[in-house]
Amino acid sequence: MPLSPITLAPHQILYEQVADRLQQLITEGTLKPGDRLPSVRKLRAQLSVSTSTVMEAYRLLEDRGMVVVRPQSGYYVKQTTLQLPQEPAPTAPPRQATDIDISLAFEVISLMRDPGLIQLGAALPALEHLPLAQLNRLMGKVLRDNTNAAHAYGTPLGCPELRAEFAKRMLDAGCSVHPDQMVITNGANEAIYFCLQALTQPGDTVAIESPTYFAVLEALKCLGLKALTLPTHPRDGISLPHLEEALQTGDVKVVLLVSNFSNPLGSCMDDRKKKHLVELLNQYDTPLIEDDVYGDLCFEGTRPKAIKAFDTENRVLYCASVSKTLSPGLRIGWCTGGRYHGKIAHMKSILNQNTAIAPQLTVAAFLANGGYDRHLRHLRRVYQDQMVHIQQAIRDYFPAETCVTRPTGGHVLWLEMPAGFDSLRLYQEALAQGIAIAPGVMFSASGQCYGNCFRLNTAVPWSEQVEQAMQTLGLLAKKQVAENFLRDDGHRRDNLLASKV
Repeated sequence: MPLSPITLAPHQILYEQVADRLQQLITEGTLKPGDRLPSVRKLRAQLSVSTSTVMEAYRLLEDRGMVVVRPQSGYYVKQTTLQLPQEPAPTAPPRQATDIDISLAFEVISLMRDPGLIQLGAALPALEHLPLAQLNRLMGKVLRDNTNAAHAYGTPLGCPELRAEFAKRMLDAGCSVHPDQMVITNGANEAIYFCLQALTQPGDTVAIESPTYFAVLEALKCLGLKALTLPTHPRDGISLPHLEEALQTGDVKVVLLVSNFSNPLGSCMDDRKKKHLVELLNQYDTPLIEDDVYGDLCFEGTRPKAIKAFDTENRVLYCASVSKTLSPGLRIGWCTGGRYHGKIAHMKSILNQNTAIAPQLTVAAFLANGGYDRHLRHLRRVYQDQMVHIQQAIRDYFPAETCVTRPTGGHVLWLEMPAGFDSLRLYQEALAQGIAIAPGVMFSASGQCYGNCFRLNTAVPWSEQVEQAMQTLGLLAKKQVAENFLRDDGHRRDNLLASKV
């Protein structure tokens, strides 16, 4: 987007004139939310101005709230200039312990991973944005340099090199953990399973946010546990007053939460709330399993702290993985179990001895070479841009009554449609059009809630095909909303006539 040199206007400072020209391009839509502005060097050459003039113009645009700066990346049009649909209200699930019903999830999950479908359902990272070539080269080097060790049994705790790298990464989340207090697992789901198994007996009650990730429900079901679903805000997570009420009963054996950019709501607790949560756990002597797989995927600012960062009594069991950031197929996760570390390590040694050595050493080499932070900067920018595209499409193509979450990280969106909307019907109609979504009942412990909601994956690269899929979903949703309105209107007229008779 070349710009012609600027001629200084009377009574106007040059950097203000530069800022005004760029602001006009943003206002007119030439530069869209999420677009990167020209580099300082490029704009200086195009406009024939000094570096300091360009820098002052960008600072002025930042002060005006038009752009944001991303360290070591540049200036970008601010995303908040986008007018979004209304945000969903906090959820209100039944606050009673219930058996788990995940019968629908098994059917849906198999279809959500069908490569022949446009995958707006499964919350999987797009392989196009992952450093696969670099990981493949490192894997080859690992196998050449460790011809015997890569094929041998390792220790249940995992490779020391990888545990050391993960301990360094956890410093960014505000946690100081010794590598010897970690267990490498086959993804975060295995880590969560081990934690639950170490802390509970069949029939125990686990307090969870609602809606919640269906893999958590699968683990609870497998272990014969009950779920106590608690109200959750789409912006800052579980309701602590309701959690405290539950803890006061003494029936809750453990709490299980996704702390940062949860799946499916995308909520993220602030530090004050995380600190208060830990205080409640200490007061009622209750452990917490923290799933932080999305914590590295914040869009702006510094990575949010983990709940574990506020843990003063070692009762928070922290689980994470690189499945959302580096490679879902390598199946590398980890757990630091605090006071329960010995039990978790024992579970690992019983159930599968150890995680494969070659993937562990490959991830350790990638983290050690310093490329992970650079990769995260790219991934965060891409995911933010793609989420904006999906949000814009919802605004443009979906019914006006649609409510949608506004995550500040991760890659999932939660949509709430008017009461009476059937997301299972939308799921089936979308499948017929070659599109996969995740219906809301999958994220309900009882299988009875969130029938008017569904989740979309925004990690899928934006394209004309994806935009067409969003148009199709919007048309299907509008059709169902219109049919429901006509049906309800007919019922109202019938009831009115009956009352007059």
